[in-house]
Amino acid sequence: MKLDVIKLDAGKAGSIELADDVFGLEPRADILHRVVRWQRAKAQAGTHSTLGKSDVSYSTKKIYRQKGTGGARHGSKKAPIFRHGGVYKGPTPRSHAHDLPKKFRALGLKHALSSKAATGNLIVLEDLNISEAKTSVLAKAAKELGWKRVLIIDGADVNEDFAKAARNLEGVDILPTMGANVYDILKRDTLVITKAGVEALEARLK
Repeated sequence: MKLDVIKLDAGKAGSIELADDVFGLEPRADILHRVVRWQRAKAQAGTHSTLGKSDVSYSTKKIYRQKGTGGARHGSKKAPIFRHGGVYKGPTPRSHAHDLPKKFRALGLKHALSSKAATGNLIVLEDLNISEAKTSVLAKAAKELGWKRVLIIDGADVNEDFAKAARNLEGVDILPTMGANVYDILKRDTLVITKAGVEALEARLK
């Protein structure tokens, strides 16, 4: 598929041929869903924790004699049924991450890129060269281009001046090619990729 290339000043810079096996697939929600779930599960902290019967600080003295009281037989105030007792089978620190094949993750990225291309929310930028490394300059350019919630993917390295200008700009995220992922692509309304980024992504996903 063919797409126009633009500059930061909204001027035209020719066109580019995008690989159909990366940007021209029919997006499948089930594939995108599985990859996003894998990403979010991997990012989940899993630090929730409660004190069990062996963890709470309390006396271990038998609270009353075994028989003859007419009540249940108890040996410790640490039991879960008592106030200040330990929690039975409560949450403990663990990893929520699960496995997902590398080929499937790559397929998910292809479908995410294809979904942006299919909805017309994919923009190819010539480069990220900016006249001044100032937020005001970039904010003006983004407003003229109609960018509100946008993810920008550059080549192997992000342009330093552009990254500095975008640091305090709300709604603008920048990633190098290796940082491109399904969740961040779907989270933003518009996806902007530089020509260098397109080449690197196609090389990575082929």
